[in-house]
Amino acid sequence: MPTASLWERTLTFFPQFMRALKENCEPGATVTVIGASDGKFVLPLAEAGYDVIALERDPIALNGGEVLLPVSGIAYAPGLVERLDAANLHNQVRIVCSDFLEVAPSFISADAVWTSCSWHYSANHRRPLSEFVKRMQQLVRPGGVFGAEFMMPVEPQHRSIEHYTAPDRLTRYFDTPWNVLLTLQTNTFTERAHVGQPHDHTHRMGLLIANRQPGPDERRTEPR
Repeated sequence: MPTASLWERTLTFFPQFMRALKENCEPGATVTVIGASDGKFVLPLAEAGYDVIALERDPIALNGGEVLLPVSGIAYAPGLVERLDAANLHNQVRIVCSDFLEVAPSFISADAVWTSCSWHYSANHRRPLSEFVKRMQQLVRPGGVFGAEFMMPVEPQHRSIEHYTAPDRLTRYFDTPWNVLLTLQTNTFTERAHVGQPHDHTHRMGLLIANRQPGPDERRTEPR
């Protein structure tokens, strides 16, 4: 693709999600990405032939603008719209500029849903973690896939914030009709400085991927 995401070098479990998507969903399935940013995950999904619903409300992430980079200082960064146009993928992506919890689930329902490290941001702490998880679950059509990677506690203050969670804590939300396919977690690791974080810093990350089992009378009737 012609441009690189600002988040291109940050650690991700996205390849594991892509594998689950391929194993559980049909080619050309629809995937909703929560917190699409400048398209680190949106563009690869579209390139792989999936239709994508990209939720993002940050105007710079969507339309580009000046950002503060750790080494080079203030620079222009292309947003999701520009990157999709440059890669000729705009016809495969529907962008929704809105708060995730304020959008009707029927408007953004999909065969799979993915989010990357969106829950831990302080702006989301005013709503319980269960709201984010359950709303994401509502988006997934029968037979589809739920995928989320998330920050785990590192600093002592993180342990009092439920949004820094862990795979074993999340599994309690995934009783019938859900089947947890995969959980993973890292040890503490050092990540290089990036946008919004001007210094090297430590993280722990977790992953949960689950499949929504269809009921006996459920059929995929929504248009793709």
